[in-house]
Amino acid sequence: MFALADCNNFFVSCERLFRPDLNGRPVIVLSNNDGCAIARSNEAKALGIQMGAPLFKIKDIVKREGVTIFSGNMALYGDISHRVQLTLQEFSPSIEKYSIDEAFIDLRGMEEQDLDALAKEISRRCLRNTGIPVSVGIAPTKTLAKIASKLCKSYPKLRGGCFMHRPQDIEKVLKRTPIEDVWGIGRRYSKRLHEMGIHTAYEFTQCNADWVRSLMGIGGERTWRELRGEACIEFEDGVQHKQSICTSRSFSSEIYDLKELQRQVAKFTSMTAEKLRKQQSVCGELLIFAWTNRFKDDNGYKGNSIVIPFQRATDSTIEMLKAANEALRKIYVTGCGYKKAGVIAYEISPRNQIQAQLFDNMESRNRHNKVMQAIDSINHAMGHNSIIIASQGFDEIKMRHEHRSPRYTTEWSEIPTVSVK
Repeated sequence: MFALADCNNFFVSCERLFRPDLNGRPVIVLSNNDGCAIARSNEAKALGIQMGAPLFKIKDIVKREGVTIFSGNMALYGDISHRVQLTLQEFSPSIEKYSIDEAFIDLRGMEEQDLDALAKEISRRCLRNTGIPVSVGIAPTKTLAKIASKLCKSYPKLRGGCFMHRPQDIEKVLKRTPIEDVWGIGRRYSKRLHEMGIHTAYEFTQCNADWVRSLMGIGGERTWRELRGEACIEFEDGVQHKQSICTSRSFSSEIYDLKELQRQVAKFTSMTAEKLRKQQSVCGELLIFAWTNRFKDDNGYKGNSIVIPFQRATDSTIEMLKAANEALRKIYVTGCGYKKAGVIAYEISPRNQIQAQLFDNMESRNRHNKVMQAIDSINHAMGHNSIIIASQGFDEIKMRHEHRSPRYTTEWSEIPTVSVK
């Protein structure tokens, strides 16, 4: 059996954790640069605010209905996510973190327990320990567990936990599950399936296996088998290593100066290198891109990118910054106002599998490794960006976050204060 723990409206729930006065009121959380809605409370959804709706298009609803707006506060959300993960580990050491607000739990070998009660207890303890409401679905496969967790959000009487295992119950649920809501069925395939008259998960399970594979490949057949109760998607302990890492931002205003753009891209490059080291990986090439504002018609939309390969895969901030600066000089166009830029690390492989080169300067390589280890250790102990590479500059990323809440749990200066009378 597998469990899927899914935090309800996670970003909104994190904000409400420190603002209980917002319970029962419409709340939305905005994307980077306060662009569009990426999280909505149930009350906001009821007002017709769609996921991904640009803020400028819903301003009338926000003002008329008194919707509370928050800028994305990833430092807060990441810390709360970690606390939820620690609670989940109390029930099983085998946890697969799927996203910031979802995690699978391996319950194989625990079938003798009352799994319905276990699902509800996991939900109850997460709420008690962290204040975050969590929906827990337990089923014979990971795909069915995701469907079971969604049921908890629609049926409060389940009290946050659902054990879905009886064939007749699974069939009943699948008949009411739209095919586009099934994990592993993307937008393109759901559209094609609708055109073929397949609208529910149950109708999909009644298709022929060979037909599914010819249409959707091995991945589609795997989803088909999972819906029929056959566990095909392997459980992976821990956090899955990313095959590419992207760090990018839209700026609050256009950047025309090359040096300023280099400082911003240097920050993104440093963040990407930190992510590589965190997952014990290295990258073989780095893509740098910069775009102008596509919503302005005066000069036309311009953008360019360039890929810089490394002779030897690296996770060194110093080496990656040198490559990023060289790349940016090649694609920068004088007179253009750049609205978005970023870096993407490709060709990612485990750090312990680096292919040595004949003319490698191992002494220099070892110095780089020691410097990076020292920087990471100090920043971990003393706070993010306590030590930086000079080319990053000391100013923050040029972003708009006019509605950001305090970073209550990660910044000493923003810890909430309590007045006792």
